[in-house]
Amino acid sequence: MQIPYNDVESFCRVLREGGQKVVFTNGCFDILHAGHVRYLNKARSFGDCLVLGLNSDASVRRLKGPTRPINNEQDRAEVVGALRAVDYVVIFDEPTAEQLIALVQPDVYVKGGDYTLDTLPEAKIVQRYGGRVEFVNLVAGRSTTNVIAKIKGME
Repeated sequence: MQIPYNDVESFCRVLREGGQKVVFTNGCFDILHAGHVRYLNKARSFGDCLVLGLNSDASVRRLKGPTRPINNEQDRAEVVGALRAVDYVVIFDEPTAEQLIALVQPDVYVKGGDYTLDTLPEAKIVQRYGGRVEFVNLVAGRSTTNVIAKIKGME
């Protein structure tokens, strides 16, 4: 289910008040692959519901370059939202998820093992309100960049 950005703060507050342990993660999720699925399943295991912050098309272009995303934000939201592990999707336009984290205030914030507490700007916000940050190991060789490179090699 997609949540409008302007409603995410009150929506997540209601979840927490209802006793739900809210887990949050974020990313581009442009071309879905097994690494994404394993990552999201692990993220979901840290709580009762998983809210996924999805980078907007403009945000992906700023992060990944002018040829990305391959799939538009509504298609990406629909695909990732159809996964059993993902309960809610919210699209955001900022370069980092710091503002969104401040609104959601998840009990657990999950990111890939390529980050550390020192390199993750959102971690300070989560720690400030007493949340927990978890890191999930990435699946070697599984990335959207690798998928795109493989497709380009077939041309």
